[in-house]
Amino acid sequence: MDQTPQAAKPNGGGVANGKSHSHNETTEARERLMGDLKRAVQDAETWLRNAASANSEDLGMVKAKFEDTLRTAKRDLLKLEDSMLARGKIAAQATDHYVHDHPWKAVAAGAAIGVIVGMLISRR
Repeated sequence: MDQTPQAAKPNGGGVANGKSHSHNETTEARERLMGDLKRAVQDAETWLRNAASANSEDLGMVKAKFEDTLRTAKRDLLKLEDSMLARGKIAAQATDHYVHDHPWKAVAAGAAIGVIVGMLISRR
């Protein structure tokens, strides 16, 4: 058991650094995605408004721009998904290490949460 806490300390430091770095990446990815989606909606609205009066050349350019915006939005969505999955895996690993290192604390915390939830349910 002495090896596990020593091995967990470098991970713990990396997790703390990774969380803030990952949080910033997630926030940036979310903002990019929202911007891309807004642009896609604006492009679609423009495309629909100008569809009746536009010639086929203009329509092709607008369509290409719209498709490019959608591709970018999809790519950002996949990056956001990957980031969230990675953060979830890191959290699960940290929880697993904690439970293995402190099993009785984990049991006590689970029991306390169970009692609180039971009390809340019984009030209704």
